[in-house]
Amino acid sequence: MHKSPQQKRLRTAFIATALFTAGAVQAGEVIVDQHNKTFIVEGNKVEAITINVGDTVRFRNDDPFFHNIFSLSDLKTFDLGSFPKGQSKTVTFDKAGMVEVECAIHPEMFMEVTIK
Repeated sequence: MHKSPQQKRLRTAFIATALFTAGAVQAGEVIVDQHNKTFIVEGNKVEAITINVGDTVRFRNDDPFFHNIFSLSDLKTFDLGSFPKGQSKTVTFDKAGMVEVECAIHPEMFMEVTIK
C-alpha cells in the first residue's frame, strides 16, 4: 500500500511525539518539614535526601518559630529568608551533585541533598 507524503509526515510526527512522551520524566516535589529544629520527611528525621534533577523541595515550617533555610553550595546557592509556622518555600534543583542545606537561625539544622 502506497502512503501519501502527508500520511508519512503524520506517521513520523506521531512516532516522534510518542518517543518524546515516553522518555519524558516528570519532575517531582519532596516535602521537607521543619519540626523541633530538625528536617523531617514523611514523619522521619533526615540528615540527607536523594532527589532527581528537576525536582523541587518544599520546605514547610511546622515549628512555632521562624526558620531561614539557605545553601552556600556552589551547585545551588539560595536563601529563602525567614518564614513562620504554616508557611513553605520551594527550591528547584536543576543540576546533579550535592547541596548542603542549613537554617541560619538554628545552626544544628543541617541536611545534604543529593541530586541524581
